[in-house]
Amino acid sequence: MLKAFRATLVHCPVQSSETVYCDHYADGLLLIENGKVLALDHYTKLAPSLSKDQVIAHFPDQWLIPGLIDTHVHYPQLSAIASFGEQLLPWLEKYIFPLEERFCDERFAEEAATYFIAELLRHGTTTALVFASRQVQSVQALFAKALEQNMRLISGKVMVDRGLTQHDSTEQNIQESRSLIREWQGRGRLSYAITPRFALTSTPELLKKAAELLQEFPETYLHTHLAENHSELAEVKRLFPRARHYLDVYDQPGLVGPRSIFAHSLHLCDEQWAVLEQKQASISFCPSSNLFLGSGLFSMAKAKAAKLRIGLGSDVGAGTSLSILRTINEAYKVCQLQNINLYPEQAFYLATLGGAKALSLDAQIGNFEKGKEADFIVLDPSLQPLLLNRWKTAEDFKDRLFSLLMLGDDRLVSQTYLMGELAYQQGKKLG
Repeated sequence: MLKAFRATLVHCPVQSSETVYCDHYADGLLLIENGKVLALDHYTKLAPSLSKDQVIAHFPDQWLIPGLIDTHVHYPQLSAIASFGEQLLPWLEKYIFPLEERFCDERFAEEAATYFIAELLRHGTTTALVFASRQVQSVQALFAKALEQNMRLISGKVMVDRGLTQHDSTEQNIQESRSLIREWQGRGRLSYAITPRFALTSTPELLKKAAELLQEFPETYLHTHLAENHSELAEVKRLFPRARHYLDVYDQPGLVGPRSIFAHSLHLCDEQWAVLEQKQASISFCPSSNLFLGSGLFSMAKAKAAKLRIGLGSDVGAGTSLSILRTINEAYKVCQLQNINLYPEQAFYLATLGGAKALSLDAQIGNFEKGKEADFIVLDPSLQPLLLNRWKTAEDFKDRLFSLLMLGDDRLVSQTYLMGELAYQQGKKLG
């Protein structure tokens, strides 16, 4: 069935060079067939090809953009968002580890997963790379809800076999992860991420076996944390004295590669940047949580120099919003503090096509290229009066885009679509 959507259309086309730009159709038409993009052009060019009885969903003065992509978020931590004080390690011990232990309760996990998925859609996030908890129930609940929504989502059991918190045996981590991979990998739009929490909660044996699991199931991802906090780095050095640096802890057993996504990556030496470039790994830039926990400033300059794929991560619960628009706002400020310009087109790219590339999903999502999955959101500037007033003085499209990225949040999201089907509508309960 053909569906037609008329609005201001904005997306980043596939890049043939390092230059990032946005295509902008002030009055555009998006055609979708069987959940995938069929065509995109100015309304006056495409409309004549439609039959006279074709229904067109028209959103005057609203923007229709690709769904936003969150490359690092913790769903079990959502109810701990905005917990006062502490830096990374004491924050984990005080708030997060006790909360995550509650996910052994199947009903609790199901309720948390239902709320989390609903909130992602309300915030305009249509694809996410998600940390669950160490309990199998947390993974089962999250995947089941995402499958029900036909949402593209990547997650996995958090693997923990020592230190800081409750943990499982090395063998239990591997057995449970293998079973979950066999059950969920490739179902619907789901993918599995092999997920050691971070170096401090991983023995060398666990990391070695995780790498073997990655080789056994090459279609899966590797998702973990890297170099977030100075105290963390000092403890990693103590626990892994033979490693040259933090990244080497993961690289020695074979966990660094094109399907590896490392959250944070704040405190890296030149050798670590070089290894990330050589192994073609991806980074999730999590500005909100890095500021909230006082962890440090991500070096966009070094990441770009290494030609790394970079996505944005809300990193809730240390991050203070699930909104990727809000995350863009924080990313801009982090770059400003280092005298780096994060131009509006670049920021928009990070949240859409750039995030898709970081997750090796740019053949499926990220923009409105023909044949891609039709995940998109409708943004209504009239729902944010301050933005609407700002647009009265906007000089051009780039000025409007920049102000939208700086002032936008979940209030702007009028509708969210997955594979061309309405999954969220502001003010209405669906399903």
